[in-house]
Amino acid sequence: MVTFNIQYGRHIDRAIAVLESSAALRNADIITLQEMDAPGTRRIAEALGMSYVYYPATVPRNTGKDFGNAILSRWAIVADQKIVLPHLARFEHTERIATAATILVNGVPLRVYSVHLGTPLEIGPSSRRDQVRAILADAALYPRVVVSGDMNSRGIGKEFRAAGFLWPTEHNPRTHLVFNWDHVFLKGFAHTDGAGVVSDTLGASDHRPVWTLVSVPVD
Repeated sequence: MVTFNIQYGRHIDRAIAVLESSAALRNADIITLQEMDAPGTRRIAEALGMSYVYYPATVPRNTGKDFGNAILSRWAIVADQKIVLPHLARFEHTERIATAATILVNGVPLRVYSVHLGTPLEIGPSSRRDQVRAILADAALYPRVVVSGDMNSRGIGKEFRAAGFLWPTEHNPRTHLVFNWDHVFLKGFAHTDGAGVVSDTLGASDHRPVWTLVSVPVD
């Protein structure tokens, strides 16, 4: 599985090229995307032959178009939901969301969340923890869970670990500027088979895509 924050959804063709050309990304079965709009999400999903769900969070003043999170899947998406996260941004008063989907993987339900938490300029650490707890409250209803996306924090992973999640991306190299902010967290999995970062984005974004290799448990 892969998570990729595509800066303001601007360079869709470049993002598609990265997802298709990188050996670590091209066979992804689940992809979570952030900073997307509906047309950009559809273009990527169609190019990769994947199903998708997308929800907008806000409309930034500097772009004038939707800004939200998407989930792409090679398996059937049987349910989806927009989860509005607490705490508006300090200055713009914009909100953050998690896009959630239930995916059937060989008949096994998997709950997936595409997440983009508030930035350090928008909210403080305690507010970011509140946003995570809103996601964890929904995730508590499901035995197998993937939470992935731009956390705008590395330390926030401790909240997921305390809730029983694996954190395969904890020791990845930087994903944005000098920060390791893009992560994957897993519940209901015995182990993971590796994780990493693709360094060359072909100019698609200021974030690097992150991959994690796992096997979905069978009942």
